[in-house]
Formats: sequence, C-alpha cells, structure tokens
Amino acid sequence: MWQPEVSGSIEIDRPVDEVFDFVVDERNEPLYNPTMTASAKITPGPIGVGTRFAATVTSFRHGTSMVVEFTGVDRPHRIESTTNLEGMLIVGGMTFEAVPAGTRMSWRWQLRPTGALRLLKPLMALLGQRNERRIWTGLKEHLESRTPTQAAS
Repeated sequence: MWQPEVSGSIEIDRPVDEVFDFVVDERNEPLYNPTMTASAKITPGPIGVGTRFAATVTSFRHGTSMVVEFTGVDRPHRIESTTNLEGMLIVGGMTFEAVPAGTRMSWRWQLRPTGALRLLKPLMALLGQRNERRIWTGLKEHLESRTPTQAAS
C-alpha cells in the first residue's frame, strides 16, 4: 500500500560534526522550529539508539504530543528514527555529508497515517514537504547566525 513520503536536502555553512551534534539533540529543535513548543529527553544516558524524546508541536492552534525514538545513530553521518503521534507513525532518517560549503543534510520520512487521517494521504506529502523545508531552513538560519564561540558551547 502506498505511503506518502517526504524528502529533501539542504546545505548548511557549518562543519558536519556541529550540524549533526545540534540536530541529534532533539531538545534543540524548538530553537529553530516555531511549531515545536517543547522537547525533553525521556530516557537516561547518552544520546544513541533507543534514546527517546517527548515533544509538543502546535498546528492549527492545537497542541499535539509526540515521541521520537532513535533507531539508528552513526555520528556524524546518520540518524534514523520513528515518531509516534496521534493518528500517524513517521519512519525515516537524516544523513549528514561534508561538502565544500559545510554540510549537506538530507532527510527522508515515510508517513504512515492511521484512522481518519488515511483519507488525507495525498495532501500529507505536499504539506509535509513544505513543513520539512521550513523546519530545516530554520535550522540553517539558526546555525549560520551563531558565532564560532556560540557554536562551540
């Protein structure tokens, strides 16, 4: 059965280690994603496979809780995850590649709606594509606006 997919890439003028380390800590996402109002690490220990984050996103004035679990982590090259939220499971990951301009970060997510949301599958890919582009452009702007001292802390 066909599932909507969202994918893309962006180049960020920062070293691959810096971009990866910032992104892998989901607690940073509210700094660059205006729809994410909170994110907390809910598992003990260092970030790696099995690490879970609880987050809240707001869309259409409605807060939605979600849990992100890392299913694969290969620093500084790859993060794979599953995200569970009301009516949907999102499975996929991100890759990080050193390029002359800094880092090329690519993403690919498969959207697996459940219940009534299955009726909206064709629209989900379009909205998801636009939303992911907006989120990662926010990351690019945030990281590129930091001074080297801020980036090291």
